[in-house]
Parts: sequence; C-alpha cells; structure tokens
Amino acid sequence: MAGVLFLCAVADKIPYVDSVGDSVHTVIRPAADAWAGALLAGQSGSLSDPASGAIGGSTAPAGHAVEAGTRMAVNASPEPFSNVIISVPENLAVAGLVRAGPYRPHRRPAPRQRRSRPGGRLSVAADKVAGMARIAVIGAGMGAMAAAARLAVAGHRVAVYERTETYGGAVRRLERDGFAFDTGPGVLPLPAVWRDLFLKTGKEPLEACVELTQVDPSVRHVFADGTGVSLPNASRAGVVAALDEALGAGTGGRWGDFLVRAREAWDRTRRPLLEEPLWPNWPVLADREPYPSVPHKRLLRTRRAGTLAEVGAWELRDPRLVALLESHALAYGLDPRLAPASAAVLPYMEHAFGAWYVRGGIRELARAVYERCLARRVEFLFGAEVARVLEKDGRAAGVELADGTVAEADFVVRGVAPGALPDVPPRAGGDIQPQHGLPSRLTVLLALRGPRPEGTAHRTVVHSADRDGELASLFGTASGAATAPHPTVTVLRPDDPALIPDAGHEAVTLTATVPASTSSEASARRAEAMITAAERAVPDLRARLLWRELRTPADIAEATGAEGGAVPAPALAAAGGRLLHPANTTALTGLFTVGGWSHPGGGLPHAGMSGALVAGLIVEGPDFRGSQ
Repeated sequence: MAGVLFLCAVADKIPYVDSVGDSVHTVIRPAADAWAGALLAGQSGSLSDPASGAIGGSTAPAGHAVEAGTRMAVNASPEPFSNVIISVPENLAVAGLVRAGPYRPHRRPAPRQRRSRPGGRLSVAADKVAGMARIAVIGAGMGAMAAAARLAVAGHRVAVYERTETYGGAVRRLERDGFAFDTGPGVLPLPAVWRDLFLKTGKEPLEACVELTQVDPSVRHVFADGTGVSLPNASRAGVVAALDEALGAGTGGRWGDFLVRAREAWDRTRRPLLEEPLWPNWPVLADREPYPSVPHKRLLRTRRAGTLAEVGAWELRDPRLVALLESHALAYGLDPRLAPASAAVLPYMEHAFGAWYVRGGIRELARAVYERCLARRVEFLFGAEVARVLEKDGRAAGVELADGTVAEADFVVRGVAPGALPDVPPRAGGDIQPQHGLPSRLTVLLALRGPRPEGTAHRTVVHSADRDGELASLFGTASGAATAPHPTVTVLRPDDPALIPDAGHEAVTLTATVPASTSSEASARRAEAMITAAERAVPDLRARLLWRELRTPADIAEATGAEGGAVPAPALAAAGGRLLHPANTTALTGLFTVGGWSHPGGGLPHAGMSGALVAGLIVEGPDFRGSQ
C-alpha cells in the first residue's frame, strides 16, 4: 500500500499528468470531505468534531484550487527550473512521510470504558461490576424505573417487583366519562434530567416519545388583596417587568435581585445535592448555609436571614412577594418559617429552567419511561409485594415476596418509602436517617361543562388570606386536623384535548398541601375550602361543575406505601441536615436505595437523578462521583 501511494505521489509531479489528476480531484475531494464530515457528525458526541470537519471540507476545495492553478502556471513555463523547484521538495516530503509510516504507526487513543448495549457484557476494573449481574428493583416509581433502564442498558438483567398493579408511583391518572386527570405532579421542572435518561438508554430522544411544551405564562398568582400577576416562563427580565407593572415599581427589582442570590445558592449546591452521591462528609452540607443573604440591621445588631420566611420579610419587603416566595416551599410541604434560606433554590429552578407540560398529562412521561424499560428488556412483576431483602455472606442476595417466592439477585435496589419494607438493616448512627412527619397532598378533580376560556393560564396559585392560620393548620402541633379556612390552592387548567371528551368541557385540578393521615371527613371539608378559594381564579366554577373526585392522603399511601401518604421534598442544605435524605448506599453491601425518600429527595427531577446515581454506583463502583 505504501508503494502504491508513493507511485501516485510521484506521478502527481509529472507535468500535465498532474493537471489531469487535479481535474479528477476537483470532484473527488469535496465529496470525500463531505462524507468524512457526515461520519464525524454521526459518530461524535462533541460539537467540535463535526464543526472541524465542516471547516476542513469548506477550505479543502479552495486550497486545491490554489494548488491546481500553481501547477498549471508552472507547466506552462518554458524554463525547467520552476518545475524542479516545486516538485523535488514535494517528492522528498512524500518519500519521508511514506517511509516513516511503517516505523511510526498512528497510535489510536485508548478507548474509554463505556456501558455496553443491552445483552452485552461490561469490561470494567476489579472494583466495578464485571459481566452481567442480576438486579432486583423493589417498586416501579419514577426513580426506580430510571435506575432500571440505566442498569439494563449497561448489560444487566433487571427485574422490577411492584406491589400494586401499575407503574409510576405517585404519578397516576384518573379517567372517567371521557375526562382524564393527573393525580400526581401537574408540571414538569428540569426536563433535562429525563432527556438525559432517554439519551443514555436508547436511540429515540424524549421528544420522540412524548410531546413536551413550555407552560407560558409559567404561572399566574392571585394574591389575598385581589391583585394578580402572570409570570412569563424562564425570563428573569420578563418576570421583573410583570411584577413592576402589577405590584408597583421596585417590586420586580427586589425579586430579580433575590433570584441572583438564589442562583449563587444553586451553583453551590447543584452538584452535591442533585448530581453527585451524598458526600461522606455530609455535615459540611448540613452546617453551611449556601444562600448569600443580605445583612439586616435590627436592634443594633446585624443579622442574616436563616430561614425562607426571613428572606421574604427582610429582603423582599412586600407581603405579596413574600407569598410568592413561600408558595414554592409550601408546594413541597415545607414550613417557610423553618425551611432554610437555601430553599431559595426552589423558585430559582422554575425561573431559570422553566415549567413544562407533557401532552396527555405527566402520566405520559411515566408511560414513556416504562416503555423504555421494556425496550431494554427490563422485567416487570406487578402485584408482587416484597416481604424482605435476602442477605447472604454479609451482602444483599435477593428478595422474598409476600407469597414466599424467592428471587435471587446480585444487587437489590429499594425504591419504596421508609416503613414500607420491614427487616431492612437500619442506618448507622452517624448516617442521615429517613425523614418522618412530612405533610401530604389533597387533590380535587373537577369535571366542568363549558369550554376552557381563551387565554386561561395553565397554572394559577391562589394565595391564602390567612397565612398564619394556614401554617398553624398544616404544621401546628395541636391543630393538624383542623381545616384551613383560606388554603393556598394551585389550580391546573391545561389546554389539552386529550384530557376532555370534547371541546365543550374542561378538566380542572386543584391541589393543596395537607397534613399526612388526614381523614376522609377532614379531606372533604378541606376540599370545600379549596373549591371556594379556586373560585377566585374560576369565577363560575360551581355553576359549571358536573362532578368531582378526591385523591386523599390515604390514596397516596395506597399508591406509594408512604406512611400517612406523606410526600418527600427535595434535599436542601443547612438546617442542621434536617432536610437531607439518606445516602443511596446502605449498611448492607449490595443494597441501594432510590426515589424520593433517598438522596437527592423528592420531586420528578430529583427522582430521575436518584436513578442515575444508583446506576452509577452499581456500574462504576463506590468511587462513582456523578456525571461529569
């Protein structure tokens, strides 16, 4: 081959023969460059590779034209010296390169270790999983399914054991008389988490499996004094302008300045509290407040806000902005009077990354994840309640079902709430313990006659007129079962034909935070208060009502196994670690935890990230430090 290339190079220096070759190359080179660029674009995961190919492809014809023109001028010259001067150095260079080739072959870079395709084997270091492992996943919630899909695509045999008859955990749907309602989350934050899952587990991206749309306006707020404001999606400048116009000059600027500080807290905690396994030295996260609060002088003392309520009172200085801020904490079941200032990341996430909706309801996301698992040959066993985790030689060895069936496994992933599975080894004394005593959620599903009015906001938050009374009702020690007379209610009115029987009807969902274990009678009373509050956003609500259904804390407990129907919140820094969640590893080797009750906590983005973290810890080993 080297000899042939050398002869071609020498022939290319013969006068007029080289011009014939140039004519042929004028067609061949651009086509070859375009073909190489296409290969780069298809095989590379980096934008720089195909970009470099495109630049090379565009400059090659120009360079070739200069070369061909020079040769024609040299060939036409009557004196022989220019031919000799041009051709001899080129021949020597070609000879040197051809001769050097056999002695200095091009060294390919060492291939990076990548996860194998389904059914393949994994070649990894000794401290990682070698070959195909049997993995038992307990529960079919969103985090558990995310872990199952990633583990299956890494070449492992994964079986999911779900106590109920369906997947999705709290992400469920109610269908009746042509109406359909999400009974779990109604808006999707941070869809990048789920885009990454689909990118890493198959050829079809998330957008090929579900239809994602941005919710714009992101939300409308109706405050206790009757003022309202619609906030544009993922636009800080737009939000500032909207607040200034609706609430008065200066309010938007104060909110915008708050978001700048909230971004600092996000930048400081994003990796340790979302993208990495829980740090072994987690007390650092527990003791340090990442939010850079503004110094506040009070009674000759300078203080900094330590809670979200103090951030609102000292930095926002408007009861409506305070209500806007605290509604983000309340939606996750957090008491703003006790939630650390680091909870500022909750509104920041929405303002920075936007609010999204899945056509057909968020349940469609659960369906897509479930189908991706099936495509990766994950096995699902529904109606299969796990009674205990098996242990052998000091490590997890499988699961035993309630009917006595034993399924052996090399690893076990537990995706259920604390207390839902007995005989699980307790956390060590120095570890973060599972959270208890969290609130739940009450959902009221309303079927309405009449079409959805044009321009209606997808989501409206109706704020309580009695903030202190509501917080006492939710978090007070003696009045947990009392009905809040003016609850903060989120009204969801999606513009989605898939949720209604025809254009002459509307499906509306109301949600509010309530104490866990709220009884059926108390839930009914709270539902009435929620409908009354929602009439401030839907004035003709009761007149249009066809029927309603409730989803109570008892229903959530049945679906998820969480005590009292409690709903976990995302992990937050500071507060002495009170809002951190247990690590994904456990005291029993080979047993891992996934989902909202383990790191990094509750919420759809955090559940998806917990699946990624558990898969990384199993595939890459204990040195896995999250996505890079």
